Amino acid sequence: MKTKKELKEEYKLVKPKIGVYRVRNTANNKVFIDSSINLGSIWNRHRVTLNNGTFHNAALQQEWNQLGEACFVYEVVAEIKHDETKSIDYHKEAALLAAMYIDELQPFDDKGYNKRKPGQ
Repeated sequence: MKTKKELKEEYKLVKPKIGVYRVRNTANNKVFIDSSINLGSIWNRHRVTLNNGTFHNAALQQEWNQLGEACFVYEVVAEIKHDETKSIDYHKEAALLAAMYIDELQPFDDKGYNKRKPGQ
């Protein structure tokens, strides 16, 4: 059996998954697309804020309040692999990848919850 110290050391070596995710409303297929450097924990964080009524996206929050958690699913869209040989800004890389998905899928208005940036 491993000691507590050994378990802590193993935990420190585990790299969280990085990439792009979407929250999809199963009632109308509207989506919210974003990125995270910890795909394993972002959904829990979002569910907490949505259930508390404090999510940063008002349109998604409103439909969550109306329809309930059961009408929403979390889906990983793309992952970025860790590269120990390079110094990579994973926040920036994930945000760029999310921007590409947003540009392609156009999750605005009736199709989604993302907000258009000026010039879109």
